[in-house]
Amino acid sequence: MRIFGLIGRSLTHSFSHKYFSQKFYDDNINDCKYINIEIGNIKEIRNIIKEYNLCGFNVTIPYKETVIPFLDKISNEAKEIGSVNTVKIINHKLYGYNTDIFGFEKSIYPLLENKRKALILGNGGASKSVQFVFNKLNIDFQLISRNSKLDYHNITKEILEFVDIIVNCTPLGTYPKINEYPTIPYSLLNSKHLLYDLVYNPKQTKFLTFGLEKNCIIKNGEEMLSLQAEKSWEIWNSPHIR
Repeated sequence: MRIFGLIGRSLTHSFSHKYFSQKFYDDNINDCKYINIEIGNIKEIRNIIKEYNLCGFNVTIPYKETVIPFLDKISNEAKEIGSVNTVKIINHKLYGYNTDIFGFEKSIYPLLENKRKALILGNGGASKSVQFVFNKLNIDFQLISRNSKLDYHNITKEILEFVDIIVNCTPLGTYPKINEYPTIPYSLLNSKHLLYDLVYNPKQTKFLTFGLEKNCIIKNGEEMLSLQAEKSWEIWNSPHIR
């Protein structure tokens, strides 16, 4: 039995576990199992790998960045953004990748059309993947976070007239705290704006609901997660190290 898993701190509502369990059932993959592994400290990682005899694993909040020092090698993309969400294990060596990049780019690309200016809400590991994709696609962006030069209360009418994409990379609005949302001036939004929320549970957060009320294009993070999960599966089953 090949064991894969998701490593994080609070995994009660894990997308990955449900996704891979369903995938294994649908595709008649009987020699694989996917489990949730909650840990309190990333320093436990080597012991966890040994205890569960893992062949590979995904990494989620809050360990996408802190897992890196425990890896033997990481891909160029993961190194550039400083965030890993997929780890492949070969001969006890750990190889880190970032499949969020693939998932985000592929899911947002059909909606971009001529949209070239963005606000990115949040500056954690997921945000770094979004920043990487926007740099690749030559989309100008500004970061909005409590630790950046531009805070939420600094978002003006002029800024929102300038941008046409807003991506929420914060966990605000995630179940069970569904009434939380980024405090941006939603009243100033209109049909030219694309609101993309990396949150997928619930499917329509307050952030997206407020955007929909102003006729914005909206999209949640579910497709991104499906795409990144499939890319993780491809990496785990590839004989190559990239």
